Amino acid sequence: MKLLNAAFGSAFLGASTVAGRTFTVYNGCPFTIWPAIFTDLNAGSATPAQATGWAADAYTAVSFSVPDNWTAGRIWARRDCDFSSNPGPNSCLDGGCNGGLECDAHTGTGVPPASLAEFTLSTDPDTPDYYDVSLVDGYNLPVRISPTGGCHVADCPVDLGPNCPSNLKGPYDSTGFPVGCKSACEVDSDPQNSPNCCSGQYNTKETCPSSGVQDYAYFKGNCPNSYVYAYDESSGTALWTCPSNTQADYTITFCP
Repeated sequence: MKLLNAAFGSAFLGASTVAGRTFTVYNGCPFTIWPAIFTDLNAGSATPAQATGWAADAYTAVSFSVPDNWTAGRIWARRDCDFSSNPGPNSCLDGGCNGGLECDAHTGTGVPPASLAEFTLSTDPDTPDYYDVSLVDGYNLPVRISPTGGCHVADCPVDLGPNCPSNLKGPYDSTGFPVGCKSACEVDSDPQNSPNCCSGQYNTKETCPSSGVQDYAYFKGNCPNSYVYAYDESSGTALWTCPSNTQADYTITFCP
């Protein structure tokens, strides 16, 4: 998206620290996932007090401190990983990153398709926190962002894999089950000049309306509170805000 292109056991831990917020990543899936964190260091230097990748068993969670000024950050989860040989972006069936288990601080963004939880926090009382669940890079797991302070939930709670349009469906696990749904941009034959990617001659909100994005309705219809393509802010249900003076903590749940 434009703005951001940008395991504590079974019980949640306590309140946020003075110097930051408490983020909790909970695996609600009935299988192991490998959550990951990436910070765009070109946008800001603040980083969470947590490894950039870890294994999360089913129904377990991790809580950690995140600086109040975390900028252009993202959290996602990887599926079906094996880091025992040649660790890197292909170590996982989807969502893998450079670096293996712990994603590289400079190049460790997730390999699409991957459902993303994105954040830019604020210390300015006149500027809110911004957050969203992004499907711009496709989908690989249901995910929900739950802020404290009464702020709006952002989510994609639906498994988009099984009913994904056939040309976007996949990858598939060893049983043949689709564990991802690619974005139309990822499969586009000309991603440098495409309405699906809002690139080239389509690189403004005026020249890249949602009506020109293939299968926009499938993603937005199933996950209306998510950010589906580069200019989805016009939908009014893509990018969410929370007043920074609430000092909101955030819970990111996979398979809510």
